Amino acid sequence: MDVSKLGRHVVYEVDLWIDTAIADDYRSWLAIHVSELLALPGFVEARIFDVLEPTPTHDEIALCVHYTLHDHAALDDYLRLHAQRLREEGAARFGKRFRAQRRVLADASVHQTD
Repeated sequence: MDVSKLGRHVVYEVDLWIDTAIADDYRSWLAIHVSELLALPGFVEARIFDVLEPTPTHDEIALCVHYTLHDHAALDDYLRLHAQRLREEGAARFGKRFRAQRRVLADASVHQTD
C-alpha cells in the first residue's frame, strides 16, 4: 500500500538510546529539538516516552518520540528539507553517546460509521 496517497496523519517515530552520563543534558536538548520540529510546516504534535520494555542496558536510558504529521507529504518535505541539518546538530553536540532508529507509522485501523 502506498501510504503517500492516503492523505492521513502519519507518525514519525524516533527511538533513542542515550548514555546515562549525558541523559539530563540530552533530555534538555531534546525538548528544544522537539519544539523546533513542531514549528515546521506539517507537524501536528509530539510526545516523548520513556521506554520501559525492553529494558535499556545499565549504562543507557531509552526514549521514544512520536511526531504526528498532517500527511506523508509533510514528512517527505521534512526529510528532504530539514532532517539532515537537524540530525547533524544532535550528532555534533553528543557524538556517539547516543544512537537513533527511525520508522514511519500509519493508522491501519478500520473505523466504522453509523
